[in-house]
Parts: sequence; structure tokens; C-alpha cells
Amino acid sequence: MLSVELHAHSSLSYDGRDPVELMLEQAAAVGLDALAVTDHDEIEASLAAAEQAEEYGLVGIPGMEVSSAAGHVLGLGIRERVPAGLSFGETLDRIRQQGGVAVVPHPFQKSRSGVMANITQSELAEADAIEVYNSRLLTGRGNRKAKRFAERRGLPQTAGSDAHISEMVGQAVTRIDADDRSCESILDAILDGRTTVEGKRTPWHISFRQAAGGAKRRVKNRLGEFL
Repeated sequence: MLSVELHAHSSLSYDGRDPVELMLEQAAAVGLDALAVTDHDEIEASLAAAEQAEEYGLVGIPGMEVSSAAGHVLGLGIRERVPAGLSFGETLDRIRQQGGVAVVPHPFQKSRSGVMANITQSELAEADAIEVYNSRLLTGRGNRKAKRFAERRGLPQTAGSDAHISEMVGQAVTRIDADDRSCESILDAILDGRTTVEGKRTPWHISFRQAAGGAKRRVKNRLGEFL
């Protein structure tokens, strides 16, 4: 079984803080086997992390978190940026056209761009997998709803720390029964549902700090565009 972090953000995300080198160091330090850097609507840092991963004894999984018109979708195993603003279905199609796996993170958390505010359950069931444990939680209700949905529909389940600072990488992991230690085998195992999830809550003070830092950077970026 491989221990894999499938949802983490670098400084290339508007709300991320650290370069991929620190994220890779943390992943190795906590005993992970693989890391996917999934920045918001950006992929360059993830590609760099995937290239450097072997130096840290890790498998690198390229990907990104796409802002579809319905909400966020993780594209794992892709190497080209999927544009933001496409419909949910088109976003899934673009990910799959690259041979990637489309995972829906925090689907029932409306305040964090969860897709269930804008699509039906039947549409959500078209995803390849559902993130059923996200470490950035308050009550855990959204995670429980996601898990029940995935179980009812027989969909593969994943977990992710949703780390925005390197120290939180590995707070939630997906245990994957892969045939070998490679990106391709990991993605195949996710599609086959050969996964289990485990994790712990990101401390509230860190979640709030991450959110505040992201808001400040978002305002700064928008001001820069305006000026």
C-alpha cells in the first residue's frame, strides 16, 4: 500500500505559501510515497514538483485544481492546464482527454466552491472519484456527506490535506493498493477503487491563517491587475 497526498497547494496558488521544494521535503519527512501538487488553475509548479520528486524518494503526480463553472475539480495525471470556467462535464472531459483522473474535492462545502451547490447528484456521479476526507474541516459534515454519497454510488474515495502551507502536507492521505510505485499505477488504482482514506483535521488556527493569507494575496493580485 502506498501513502499518497493528492491535494496540496504551492506558492503558485493565489492562497498558497511555499515552493514545491518545501512541500516535497515535508512529504518525504512524514513518510509519504507520492505527492500531487494541485494549484488553483495553474500547473507549472506541479510539473516542476513531479520532475523533482524522485530526488526526494517520491513519486510525483502532476495535476491541478480546476475552477469549473460549477466548482472545483482535481485533475490528476495531467500535464496541460485545463481552462477555468468550463462546465462541470467539459472539465471532466478535458481532464480525461489527457489521460487524467477527475476527482471532486469537498463537493458538499459550498463556501469552498464545492460543486454540489450547482450540479445534480447524477452529474456528480460522473466523476472518477470523490474526495471524502478533506483536512480543512469545521464540523466534518461535508466530509460525511461526501463519504455517504461515494458509498451509495460505488465511487472510488480519496483524501487530501488541502494543504496551503508545507507543514500540513500529509494531514490526510489516500492509501492506495497500486501494482507498482509509479504515477500510472497510482492513477489506475484510484480508478479501480483500490483506496482507503485516513486523516486528521487541520488545526483551526492554521486553517484561519491560511484563509486570511489567501484573501490578502487575492486582493493584492487583483489590485496589481487593475493598476
